[in-house]
Amino acid sequence: MGLASLLADSSSADAAARPVARAKAVIYLFMAGGPSQLELFENKPKLTELSGQTPPESFMKDRRFAFLKGTETLLGPRQKFGRFGESGVELSDLLPYHREIVDDVCFLKGMVTDVFNHGPAKLFMQTGSPQPGRPCMGSWVTYGIGSESDDLPGFVVLQSGPRGPRGGSALWSSGFLPTNHQGVPFRGQGDPILNLKSPDDYDREAQRDFTDTVSGLNQLRFDSVGDPEIQTRIAAYEMAYRMQMSAPELMDLSDESDHVLNMYGVEPGKPSFGNNAILARRLVERGVRFIQLYHTSWDQHGAAESLDGELPLRCKEVDQASAALVKDLKQRGLLDDVLVVWGGEFGRTPMGEERTPAGRDHHIDAYTMWLAGAGIKPGFTLGATDELGFGVTAGRVHVHDLQATILHQLGIDHTQLTFRSQGRDFRLTDVHGNVVQEILTG
Repeated sequence: MGLASLLADSSSADAAARPVARAKAVIYLFMAGGPSQLELFENKPKLTELSGQTPPESFMKDRRFAFLKGTETLLGPRQKFGRFGESGVELSDLLPYHREIVDDVCFLKGMVTDVFNHGPAKLFMQTGSPQPGRPCMGSWVTYGIGSESDDLPGFVVLQSGPRGPRGGSALWSSGFLPTNHQGVPFRGQGDPILNLKSPDDYDREAQRDFTDTVSGLNQLRFDSVGDPEIQTRIAAYEMAYRMQMSAPELMDLSDESDHVLNMYGVEPGKPSFGNNAILARRLVERGVRFIQLYHTSWDQHGAAESLDGELPLRCKEVDQASAALVKDLKQRGLLDDVLVVWGGEFGRTPMGEERTPAGRDHHIDAYTMWLAGAGIKPGFTLGATDELGFGVTAGRVHVHDLQATILHQLGIDHTQLTFRSQGRDFRLTDVHGNVVQEILTG
């Protein structure tokens, strides 16, 4: 059905207009909570100079914030910055390992979004809508172009951090698409899915007989009522059977060299973002189409969740493994057709919060993300913000533009991948979005 949607008009002109796929898979490193671009990627000397002063009225006009009351003062970046790589990208000292990949990634410093509360903002980034019920990006991708893996799900979710992401399972829901396209959460150690393993005294042949019998009964029911969800159930049983063999092998990192484990900063047997990053690489090697890593608690408002205390901890948890993933994919020849995306749902304000002076509120008008691989310009920066970091002055990229670009690199025209539900056609980018041509290699 997805292919039919993409190929609805088979004229030669439309065929020529469809994008050429540069990516076979996507690994999306989602920093849930909103990393502070002003402590990581955006050095603002003027903001430092004016720290403690009231922001200009012109900068505050018509801006929306989650918690600010309008009486807060400017807060200068709290980290030291330096320039690194041939591209001369500025990074703070909280990201020492990122220095090794600055010439392999493309920074988007003009990111903007529409939604300033966590759950809705995450949903907006993943589904194109702040309300639950829409299909997420991974579901749209597998619906549109399927997966190259026969024994693993096409869309896998891996989680790390102190807690789960706000928004929960709606972030990897298939919405109104067939449910076989929803994301499948894997655990970071042990059995990837609870209850997947058969009892010890239940042999493989008996499991095959059981699966065939249940599938046959389901097929009889489908023939009777024609409910497409029954076909999804049949496919789920078959996938579970195949995963009983493939999933344990996937999770076993004993065949990874000490060099690789050390590069990612992984302690064998200990769940971590680094462990999930290795699993992400192993998943793309096995043909999985879309892998989403969520690492939580980037919401530094201050007090216990401060820019000085908690933010360095979050960076330490992801910095080494994020850089290692890019380097590892590159040295294995996989970065040419694997798209890596890094970022959160929004950024942080140039003002501090009165209640917690070492924190920043949510900011939707300017923040930073980065992409690497699969036809994205390496060592390139698109976008700039004003001298205080309030708004974008060049290279504006909206969330819908990012979504359109990710689909484009997978060979999908975001305006053509649609699904009719409740009497209208839906798509990931709604009625918006433009491919960001400036960051593509050609």
